[in-house]
Amino acid sequence: MTFMTLTAACMNRERNEEGAPSEPFRYGVDRFADIEVLRYRVPAFESLSLQQKQLIYHLSEAALMGRDILYDQNNRYNLAIRRSLEAIYRHYTGDRNTKEFKALETYLKRVWFANGIHHHYAEDKFKPGFTEGFFRRCIRQLDASLLPLREGQSVNQWLAEITPVIFRPNVMPKRTVQSGNGDLIAASANNYYGPGVTMKEVEAFYAGLKDPSNPRPVSFGLNSRLVKENGKLVEKVWKAGGLYTEAIEKIMDELRKAAAFAENDAQKAVIEKLIEYYQTGDLKTFDAYAILWVRDVHSEVDFVNGFTETYGDPLGLKASWEGLVNFVNREATKRTKIISNNAQWFEDHSPTDPRFKKKEVKGVSAKVITVAMLGGDCYPATPIGINLPNADWIRREHGSKSVTIENITEAYDKASEGNGFREEFVWSDRELELLTKYGFVTDNLHTDLHECLGHGSGIILPGVDPDGLKAYSSTLEEARADLFALYYLADAKLVELGLTLDAEAYKAEYYKYLMNGLMTQLVRIEAGKNVEEAHMRNRQLIARWVYEKGQPDNVIELKKRDGKTYVVINDYEALRGLFGQLLAEVQRIKSEGDYEAGRRLVETYGVKVDAALHREVLKRYAALNLAPYRGFVNPVMKPVRNGKGEVINIVPDYSEGYVEQMLRYSREYSFLPAYN
Repeated sequence: MTFMTLTAACMNRERNEEGAPSEPFRYGVDRFADIEVLRYRVPAFESLSLQQKQLIYHLSEAALMGRDILYDQNNRYNLAIRRSLEAIYRHYTGDRNTKEFKALETYLKRVWFANGIHHHYAEDKFKPGFTEGFFRRCIRQLDASLLPLREGQSVNQWLAEITPVIFRPNVMPKRTVQSGNGDLIAASANNYYGPGVTMKEVEAFYAGLKDPSNPRPVSFGLNSRLVKENGKLVEKVWKAGGLYTEAIEKIMDELRKAAAFAENDAQKAVIEKLIEYYQTGDLKTFDAYAILWVRDVHSEVDFVNGFTETYGDPLGLKASWEGLVNFVNREATKRTKIISNNAQWFEDHSPTDPRFKKKEVKGVSAKVITVAMLGGDCYPATPIGINLPNADWIRREHGSKSVTIENITEAYDKASEGNGFREEFVWSDRELELLTKYGFVTDNLHTDLHECLGHGSGIILPGVDPDGLKAYSSTLEEARADLFALYYLADAKLVELGLTLDAEAYKAEYYKYLMNGLMTQLVRIEAGKNVEEAHMRNRQLIARWVYEKGQPDNVIELKKRDGKTYVVINDYEALRGLFGQLLAEVQRIKSEGDYEAGRRLVETYGVKVDAALHREVLKRYAALNLAPYRGFVNPVMKPVRNGKGEVINIVPDYSEGYVEQMLRYSREYSFLPAYN
């Protein structure tokens, strides 16, 4: 999965049917802390059939019904804290312009954006800008019925339990700890494991379930919380009748409604198998669903719904809940069709060891999509590309689906025009010209190659544990996909296939990638902190490795001008060779399950930050007054009915604001108890 975070906001003037300028589409919605919230358009939605629109409507509702699940997965106190803050926000009778109330409002906005009390990227717990005393006074002014009290619990007892979680820096300080020599489970504040469960116990528990001789293993642990009951480890499965049943039953209801509007029998079978999986929690049923889903390549409308990505678990086992609804962008999909049709050529010509290559690439499908609704771990911060399913054996035998979400990349691009970022950090007019001429095209092409070919390439050798890279798995997998894309962006094959304009185009992405990995992504990290998030570690790992290995030939430089540091690439061809060398090593690590080599690579290049350079970048970025992180509000899908009450159209409404949407979602899509 590929994420993008850019900066600032602007307006894009559209034209009405007569060709005259209409009201501008306002991308910017809200700005607070280090966040800017944008809107995205859903172009061509009006051209869909009524059946497709109704399908999208019910799939969209299903994508919103599981909202509370992610909050609870991220931390066991998230729902209680969010609901108490929302109660204060709705019912506060004091002066809303005071410094403390404004700080509480910002804190609540951050909790909404991160789906909890920890930063969505940095993983650190938020520091409230209001005092504990102010919070206590606000709580005591509320009717107790508005608070998420446990049964028999007084307000004072509840405050004694909750306030340390919010205000004590050493209580649950980091949502997910992904490296180090300690117990990563105990150090992580997420809710994938019960109190007292240790990393050694988790590893032993799941090792005991695995059969190394089984070529088609299920994804053990994917949809459950592992807890201790009477000293024994037990899985609490996320399913109907199990953990999170209140939300899962609502998801299933909307999926049943969606199935009635399926475009074809194959799509209906996918939806029905997903319902069966939610009903049973059986992981073999999940694999059957994934196979049906990856084989459905003819439906225009598509979706992701369920426990899917494992970035939030330090051991890469437990999956966060997410939802995403989309339909195909036919014109833009022509380029991904070219890529998928040539997948075997790319696999055969990869610089990796022949032992690790697929002899026959199966079922690789790729398309460009228009997203219509985001939910769970795809909201408000969203990926710009997705490649699923994750099970290696399903990829090997049945293939994978890759998507690039172009209406999201378009929103980022439009909202970044003229914000001064490039002018501040790019070395010269030559690089600026490259980025202006080729940047949007090569950005999307990089995502296409990353998702379609990168994640879909290579094999794991027989007998190698697919979970063997443990905490480093996500970072190394993203590095593998990025390196595959970077290596091929410069290949003459892309010009031959008409995917790039000319042989110079790739340089725009190479420059942007190196500038980001070596410098500018540091704007997302507080001074003195290390890199924690898997995608950021991946980018720094690649950039720092090629920078170091290219030193003897001066391939890349960090040059100073007027006291400012800039990235300068002196030899693009040699840089491509370095990308190929690193790709070969990362593929070897994955194919052989070489945990120690993977650990060294990530810890050496992906984690530590150059403190002086970091301070400089933060200072330069602050002068631009931009937000380093971005996310989105969703359109509101509104049914239009005739006099008989029949739905005759679905219309996306873009007018809802950030606070308005979050409060509405909490009213309409909040089904779980505060404590699960």
